Amino acid sequence: MQVPVWGWAEAGEKITVSIDQQTKTCTADPAGKWMVRLDPMETGTPRKMTVKGKSGALEITDILLGEVWLCSGQSNMAWPLKQAMNGQQEVAEAIYPEIRLFDVPNAMDSKVPLERLQNNNPIVQKNYCIWRPCSPDTAKDFSAVAYFFGRDLHQALHVPVGLINNSVGGSPIVAWISHSALMADSDFKVVAQYFDGLAHYVENTPKGKRDLEARSAEYDAKQAEARAKDKPPLWPPKYLGPVKSWGFGCSLFNALINPLIPYGMRGAVWYQGEAEWQWMYEYRGIFPVLIKDWRSRWGQGAFPFLFVQLPNWSNPSPEPDSGGWALIRESQLATLKLPNTGMAVTIDVGEAASIHPIDKQDVGERLSLAARGVVHGEKIVYSGPIYREMKVEGHSIRLSFDHVGSGLMVGKKSALQPTVEDQAGPLKRFAIAGEDNKWVWGDARIDKNTVVVSSPAVPKPVAVRYAWANNPEGCNLYNKDGLPASPFRTDTTQPGPSTQMGAFYKSKLEKGFSLTPVK
Repeated sequence: MQVPVWGWAEAGEKITVSIDQQTKTCTADPAGKWMVRLDPMETGTPRKMTVKGKSGALEITDILLGEVWLCSGQSNMAWPLKQAMNGQQEVAEAIYPEIRLFDVPNAMDSKVPLERLQNNNPIVQKNYCIWRPCSPDTAKDFSAVAYFFGRDLHQALHVPVGLINNSVGGSPIVAWISHSALMADSDFKVVAQYFDGLAHYVENTPKGKRDLEARSAEYDAKQAEARAKDKPPLWPPKYLGPVKSWGFGCSLFNALINPLIPYGMRGAVWYQGEAEWQWMYEYRGIFPVLIKDWRSRWGQGAFPFLFVQLPNWSNPSPEPDSGGWALIRESQLATLKLPNTGMAVTIDVGEAASIHPIDKQDVGERLSLAARGVVHGEKIVYSGPIYREMKVEGHSIRLSFDHVGSGLMVGKKSALQPTVEDQAGPLKRFAIAGEDNKWVWGDARIDKNTVVVSSPAVPKPVAVRYAWANNPEGCNLYNKDGLPASPFRTDTTQPGPSTQMGAFYKSKLEKGFSLTPVK
């Protein structure tokens, strides 16, 4: 692809950019910004680029060309390599000179779109906003998911890989979407309107300013108490109003995404959704808004967008339940309808007791398989079984799937080990119901490339659910290529994708504003 290179100079200054055998020139605009687009080049071999202006020349060396991926989301994307499973060993082995790492400072946000990354927080000054070769020192605090994804991709494609870690723990999806994209969507414009109103409240009204001062003082007191008792600091960082609070709509897009546009990249990797506990169904509406927004602004067309379906988490339920996180997994599954997307199913590598499972290796590997299959067109099996359709057959329901690969199997997965076939084990976590909507565990068996589910308690079945729970412990439908099936249901009983979120923010707008106490 053509590669954008840009910077700032004096207004009207002529800029010349040279690399390999090509030279491009441009003139800085009235604001001093300039940009050239380099012709496509071959991957590999380190290059030298020279940028010349009237005041002199800047020489940049050791430039690699290859796969560049923007890796974004919340804390499971931010989770550092040193805290992953076998972290000490993984850090020691992270010696890949042709993998380059770029950390975006996650303490920054803004009420308005920024043109440059603002690395002005003393806590995150070092090692941010610079490209660094992958080594034990540079990789230890880098995103584990991004690292394992990039490492596996580098080893498979044999080309340099650049990874941009741009993730903020606990961040909601609305913070990563532009204001104009929210306003242009009839379902979600009220979200942007609410945050606009809240910004005005704390910045321009006497009561809002008093609210902000009171909440700030309360926060300081609780933070001091935590330090005195040697407890972890409060998170999120101190609330300073809409200008510096990642919980506000568009604030992370403004500060962390907009300055990166239009950096030349292959695509994006996304791991987020834990923060959307209130909007699990609505996620299927707002997630595509984010993807389309980023694609539109980058101007690279429908660039590849890969994402992680949330893993299993919390205490398993002994009986079929209403789903919990299964709703957001379903919303993520529905997003595969967008072109050039891929999903890593992680329902088998989570942890009941931790929302931050440490097996990031399997997550990165499955994302890299998606990149190889979806993006590079390799003839590989890159996804586990995805539910396609059902058919009632007397007292049973027969389920058909896409991505069956070499066939369906009952699988057993241990952390960091290949999935193996469990020939003695039955399929688990299939529930079945009749028209009374009473769910019971079903007897499930594999019949060639389909699954047949039944139960003596349901003589006239109408629907089936699989792995439909926060933590469907023991779910074990895989293809023989070792990839797990995505959770699914054949019934749909929920409201439309925006009704609850829109109604919630509309109600808050109508009631006015006040700041909540510090938790």
